[in-house]
Amino acid sequence: MPNRDPAALMNAYFSAIAAKDTAAMSTFLHDNVFENFIVLGPVEGKDNVMAFFAELFAASPDLEFSIERMMGVDDTTAVGQWRMKGTFTGGPFQGIEATGRVLDIRGIDVMELEDGLLRINTVYYDGLSFARQIGLLPPEGTRRDKAIKGGFNALTKLKKALRRS
Repeated sequence: MPNRDPAALMNAYFSAIAAKDTAAMSTFLHDNVFENFIVLGPVEGKDNVMAFFAELFAASPDLEFSIERMMGVDDTTAVGQWRMKGTFTGGPFQGIEATGRVLDIRGIDVMELEDGLLRINTVYYDGLSFARQIGLLPPEGTRRDKAIKGGFNALTKLKKALRRS
């Protein structure tokens, strides 16, 4: 499959994600796939990528993944915008226990193919919004949010003062 169209592969891969079909997803992945989730960090290798998505699907059993737009950039690269909605009611995700909170995240993937398979994928989304939505951080502008920022700023000022002395 070395001549597979990048936009077609992205569409098929995203469709498999939407169907929560990890078996289908794996057919589009290079054995040495590198998924770089800018917010969470890298996930390397087909088995680890499949485990990541299995954990995501278990954490949000009602997860809905939709494609908003995509385009092929050249003969090895595609870019796609997506939206993911669901409720964090299942198992833990990335060490965080389910909070029952609703998620609505939008992101962009930049996929690079090698030998007709997904080799490198860089995934961008708003990690701060994700953390607020799942309840890891308080809503913006609330008392708790202001208290966290105030405490952080006080600690930063103290560290600066200690370095100067």
